[in-house]
Amino acid sequence: MAILKEKRKIFKAIRHAKTIFLMGHKDLDLDALGSCVGLELLLKKKKKDCYIVIDDKDHELGVEKVLRELEGCINVIKSENIDKVINPNLNKNLLIVLDTNKTDLVQSKDLLKKVDKKLVIDHHDLGKSTIKDAIMINDTNSSSTCEMITKLIEHNDVDIDSYYATILLSGIVLDTNNFTLKTSKDTYYAAFYLASLGASAKKVQYLLKQDIEEYKERQKLMTSIDKIDKKIAFTKAGPNTIYRREDLAKVADTLLFFNDIEASFVIGKIGKNTVGLSARSLGNYDIIKILEKLGGGGDEIEGAARFENTTLSKVEKMIKEYIAKEGE
Repeated sequence: MAILKEKRKIFKAIRHAKTIFLMGHKDLDLDALGSCVGLELLLKKKKKDCYIVIDDKDHELGVEKVLRELEGCINVIKSENIDKVINPNLNKNLLIVLDTNKTDLVQSKDLLKKVDKKLVIDHHDLGKSTIKDAIMINDTNSSSTCEMITKLIEHNDVDIDSYYATILLSGIVLDTNNFTLKTSKDTYYAAFYLASLGASAKKVQYLLKQDIEEYKERQKLMTSIDKIDKKIAFTKAGPNTIYRREDLAKVADTLLFFNDIEASFVIGKIGKNTVGLSARSLGNYDIIKILEKLGGGGDEIEGAARFENTTLSKVEKMIKEYIAKEGE
């Protein structure tokens, strides 16, 4: 696995740091949060002052459960409070970005400017908005960032509690859509290793449980599916319903299970003035080219984008135009 080949770079950066900040992407999911939590455990073993930076005001259900259940056990901080804990010797600070490599998608752009020494650990494709001034540990063959961090934990023989192992496993299950997408022997081994530490499949399902009312709202998105070029499924939500980012992602996952569908694009409002896009692919259609043109990110299997102060119809038009150009 690539992360072990790069372990010297990782631990050299960690060794020279006193205070370390961990930051995932906006709209945290269980892979971003799980990898932050797992890495924090490893860093604590190495006697580092460590903080997980979370600026999101709202959280998806699984993330909310984890943050509630780990309150007081992990060091969560908002970026606006970084100055209170940052090491006065600026060379002793390190920022580790997990589960994204894009400048526009991190929890806090200001923190990227505030901390000079940066390390990125991610499994998504690099692109135009990739963070430039960072040590880059990028493994697009990994199913998830949780899989990558699990490998580091095993390599360093970190003794972790079964609940933490469960969180890491939930990130893997989420990003592989229950081991149906982007799953390799390394993915299965990581799951086996976490299970050997006491990770609970039942608890994973609890973290990934769905709300009935939210499920009913998502089903509305399944009633207006368009097929583009016979292999791409597209659906758009109504203008009066606000969805969570994970709701759009789950619909995009579901669309891949229909015959002949190679890729899916789902859009809906995720805020009063914000439109969200979730895209998925079985690997035979390059969604990342379209996502990057739209200012989003991801990899050849999954990705997302968000649009401020625009309409669903305008976003739909943009997406379909880009799909048409890619098909020419």
